[in-house]
Amino acid sequence: MKKIKYILFFLFIILVITVIIQYPKLNLISGYAAKNTASTLFIAGRTLNSVAENDNNVPLIKLAESSYDLSDKVASAEVFGLMERKAICRDGLGCVLTNGDVDHRLYSEVPLRVQQSIPLPYPHGHLPARDTTFSRVDYGKLSRALDHVFADTVKTRTVLVLYKGHILAERYADGFDPDTPVLGWSMTKSVLATLFGILEYQGKISMNDKAGLPSWEADGRKEITLDHLLRMQSGLDWEEDYSTISDVTKMLFMESNMAAVQAGKRLVAEPTEVWNYSSGTSNLLSGLLRNTFSTYQNYLNFPYKALIDKIGMHSMIIETDLAGNFVGSSYAWASTRDWARFGQLYLQKGNWNGEQIFHPAWVSYATEPTEHSNGVYGAHFWLNAHGKFPDVPRDMYSANGYQGQHVFIIPSKDLVVVRTGLAEEPQFDTNVFLREVIAALP
Repeated sequence: MKKIKYILFFLFIILVITVIIQYPKLNLISGYAAKNTASTLFIAGRTLNSVAENDNNVPLIKLAESSYDLSDKVASAEVFGLMERKAICRDGLGCVLTNGDVDHRLYSEVPLRVQQSIPLPYPHGHLPARDTTFSRVDYGKLSRALDHVFADTVKTRTVLVLYKGHILAERYADGFDPDTPVLGWSMTKSVLATLFGILEYQGKISMNDKAGLPSWEADGRKEITLDHLLRMQSGLDWEEDYSTISDVTKMLFMESNMAAVQAGKRLVAEPTEVWNYSSGTSNLLSGLLRNTFSTYQNYLNFPYKALIDKIGMHSMIIETDLAGNFVGSSYAWASTRDWARFGQLYLQKGNWNGEQIFHPAWVSYATEPTEHSNGVYGAHFWLNAHGKFPDVPRDMYSANGYQGQHVFIIPSKDLVVVRTGLAEEPQFDTNVFLREVIAALP
């Protein structure tokens, strides 16, 4: 009995030490858990057990205990009974951490959605009879490629292979189907960038326009352009580290106005001198996007009217922060088929069923390697320009997100591949997966 008491006392001491060490992080841990739980339950329609066993089952976050109120669409989380955080969900705007300051006036306006039936450019279930290309696809190889990427250790959730505008294969893990919205994390950045491409095509902005923030006019930040921001070359200070208390984690899980965070950072280099990946920059761009509209309602409507609903991505929702800004860095949800639609739009250089959404030259701009990025980054898209993935064509570019969310676009192969999951490199091997998919094509 005495031995058991010693063991329990020892475990208690370890627990106390752990809490003391991690206490400053508890706000972020419970914030992540509450927000992720709310969105996954009320947007994706999944269960609390599924979220706990999968999405929140990562170091530190798994310490949080989550609960929810179905009638009020509220989720809460706390760690060892400490630092409770709440997230509320709003129709049309997604879920948001309350940060102890809920202003219901922000929720009186919602995006106007026009969800008319739009024929798929890639009919599912059959392939064009007259195109002999499809008869030369090695479906055995393709199936084996999917087998490999759905191995337990790779933690893949969904895969879709779109070739010449037609679905060759799609597969879903338990709990997911073609209609399940999946959080894109930083794939949202590529959606945000596309909105700027649309505005440029409409003649309303230029990529060489200055950001024009009044608070920047007295110093070197006044020279920062939209191009600098889209290429992550602004020279603004930023720490993008999800493993600790950093600029990005504080922004996503503590700030009410995410568009203002990067705007308040100092200049640490002249524009174009360095490349520094920054989710704060993307949310700053979301705020600048808002400034181009005369009303908040027009800002809310624009992504859906000009892009999302126009190409039939009706499952997509971009969540807003407490200040009403789209969280353009991280919080777009869409089904795997709708993420594929986004890739297909780029493969078709902005043309959708005969209508030009953005200028064809926008694709060249977005995929032009950014100086100092070693050929891996364009304008809010990731690149293979310098052969980072040696067995994949160098014209491949992609929208990438945390934990291995990807929309791969390979023009030379007329190919779009979507993969979502809970693991990234090295568990998910991009080079091997795409190599195997490509090997199955004629």
